[in-house]
Parts: sequence; structure tokens; C-alpha cells
Amino acid sequence: MVSLVDNFMVSELGDIAMSGVNVAGQVLFIFMVYVNTICTAGGIFMTQYFGAKDKEGMGQAFRFKVIMGLVAFIPYFLVCRAFPRQILSLMLIGNSQAGVILDEAVSYIGFLFFMGLPMTISVCIASSLRDMGRVRIPLVITVIATLINTCLNWILIYGHFGFPAYGVKGAGYATVIAGCVEFIAFLGVYIVVNPDFRVKTTDFLMIDRKLFGSMLKKGVLVLFCEMVWVLSETVMTAIYNGRGGAEVVSGMASSFAIANLFFVAFSGIYSATGVIIGKKLGTGKLDEARIQKRWLLSGAAILGLAMTFAGFGTTLVVPVVFGRLSDSAVDICRSMVVLLAIFMPVWVIMNAQQAIARAGGDTAMGMYTDAFLTILVMLPTLFGLAKFTSIGPVTMYFLIKLLDLLKVVIFHFWLRKERWLKNLTVPQAA
Repeated sequence: MVSLVDNFMVSELGDIAMSGVNVAGQVLFIFMVYVNTICTAGGIFMTQYFGAKDKEGMGQAFRFKVIMGLVAFIPYFLVCRAFPRQILSLMLIGNSQAGVILDEAVSYIGFLFFMGLPMTISVCIASSLRDMGRVRIPLVITVIATLINTCLNWILIYGHFGFPAYGVKGAGYATVIAGCVEFIAFLGVYIVVNPDFRVKTTDFLMIDRKLFGSMLKKGVLVLFCEMVWVLSETVMTAIYNGRGGAEVVSGMASSFAIANLFFVAFSGIYSATGVIIGKKLGTGKLDEARIQKRWLLSGAAILGLAMTFAGFGTTLVVPVVFGRLSDSAVDICRSMVVLLAIFMPVWVIMNAQQAIARAGGDTAMGMYTDAFLTILVMLPTLFGLAKFTSIGPVTMYFLIKLLDLLKVVIFHFWLRKERWLKNLTVPQAA
């Protein structure tokens, strides 16, 4: 949410500034997906150990999240500090205004580097609290951090209260400050509230290697699936960025800025579904978990439809919120928002299906269906459309995302096999 605000407020500076922030933000997006995926893998065990009231198991799951989360810090450093322009240029191949967009992107990404470490710890603590069903604390802290970022953006981007108008750099300053406040708040909760997963600093490296290996084994499949997804999204972004100039980049970015307000709900849906199913599985109530699975998927479908109509309504505010962008960018944004709204039910159901499967340790579903369909079908189709057609980015996005309908159908039949219906807190039969 902290970086999401930047996209809205930088749009007042025009197409090029917003394009630069969006291109640089793609790096943070990839890093966040990695960290969240690691927390998802650890959360599979965290929720079940929470259901079994096993504090030691919860502590081991938290250790796994932090250690594996920090692994990505080295490549993140290389992208943000060592070779930012060279790597970001890959996102703008063929763009008619690549040079000026890169100037803004490199300026912004230098600040994002300082978000890496505090964000990793914050996400590990926040996700662990959600795994226990304690969603209020992370929500309050995130809202406060977002408000701080919004206020500082207004002051530092545009130059209020005697401060210079820093522009894109102002957004960078605001994001880092808000991120650090968020980190300090989560660290305070970790120390003061003393949640069940907390481990003493002196005992942090006392790792159960067998359990860590089991988590890693499950986590590799989840990580493979999610990284294939995020990298394919990045490739797709790079391809449609090359279908014009700054108006294409800013237009697509602004539509996703609006859609991300709805995508934030996906995390809540995923966490809630995983906690509900995971607790039942961890206490051995498999029949109840089976019943709840049906209710949760029905609820996901209804919520998805509601989000579709809400998405249609947001098209009315596009000219107001992004009025400083070019007319072409606003037209692209409006068309994409409508398209994204149509797909909301599909994506909500997919998130719930994945959460159910992973709550019981069935991480293979995502790899064999989601990841393989992306590699074998989606990417070749994407490259073919880019090379042999001249269609615009909105149409290209629509054609590619039709594949998600097939994924929902495959997930449905996979879940009926009930490979997810397992209690991971007890030894499994060979």
C-alpha cells in the first residue's frame, strides 16, 4: 500500500514521471512477491501449528520466513544500487521515450533499496500475525503507514510547508520514511505483544533442520509457481511498454493503481481462507474443513462479482484522479479498468482455490497447472502476439488473461481429489 500511493500522487506530474515510478516499482513488486511467497510457504505450517497450539513449531516457521526472506536481499541490492539503469532499460525496449522515463526511474529506485530490509521483517511479522487470525494489528499499522506516506508525498512531491518540490524524489523520501515507521511499529508489536511465534534473539539460529527442510520442500514449489507468475507479468509489462511512448506506460500503470485497491483484498481473502482451513486441518477436523472449503469458494464467487461492479464504478473517477495525464493515457486507463473489473471473479476464486490447496500442503497444484500453463502456453502466445501482430496493450492483456478461465476449471477438479486434506502437524504416511 505504501508504494501504491506513490503511483496516484506522482500522476499529477504527468506521463513521464508516473512511467518512471511504475517501471522502478516493478523491481519492488518482484521482491515483494518473493518475500510474500516465502511467508506463504512458512504460513502453511504456521497456521497448522497454531491450530495444534504448538509454539515451538510456530517459532520454527517464523525463523524460516525471516531467513529465506533475507536471501533475496543480494539480488535486490544489485538491481537497485549496482546496475539500475541497465536492468530497468529491459522494461522499456522499443519505447519511444525510454531515455527520459529511465531518468525518473533510476532516481526513484535508489530510494527503494532502503525499503528492502525493513519491509522483509515487517512482512514476516505481519503475515505471522495473520496466520494466527490476528488481522487487526497488521491492518492498523498498514493504514497508519499509508496515511504517513500520503501526507509526506503531498508535502515533498509538490513542495508544501516550506519544503522544496522534490517531485519523484519526494515520493522516494516519503516511501522510505513510511516504510521505516511501519517496520518500527511491527518490531514494537513483536517485542511488546510477545506473540506465540516469537523467538529469543539468542535462540534464533536454533533451527530444526528436518522441519526447515520440509518447509523448504513445500516452499520451493510455491516459490517456483509465484516467481513464474511475477516474471511472466513483468515480461508482459515490458512488451506492452514497447507499444508506444510514456502514454502507454502511464496509462497501464494508472489502471493497475486503481485495480491494486481491489487486489489488496486478494491478500486478505488468501490469508483468511488459509487460516480457516489450516486451523481445522491442524486440529484434525478434516470433515469440517471439507465443508468449509465449499462455503469459502461460494463466498469467493459472490465477492468477486461485487468487486466487478465496484470496478465498473471506479471508471467514473479516472478523469478526476488522473486528470494531469495525457488524454491517450486516460483512455488506456479507463479501458483497462473495465477489463480488470470483468476478470475480478475469476481471480478471487483462483486465490481462494490456491489458499485451500496450500493450507493442506498441496503446493503441487500451482506448479503443475498455473506455472506450467504459463510457461508452455501463456508466454509463447504472448511472444507470438508481440511479434506477429500490432494489437494494443489492452487487447493483448485480454487475450492473455483468457487463460485464467482454464486455470479455474483445472483447479476445481484438482481440489476434488482432496490432496490438500491433510494434517501436517502429525507424521504423514509414506
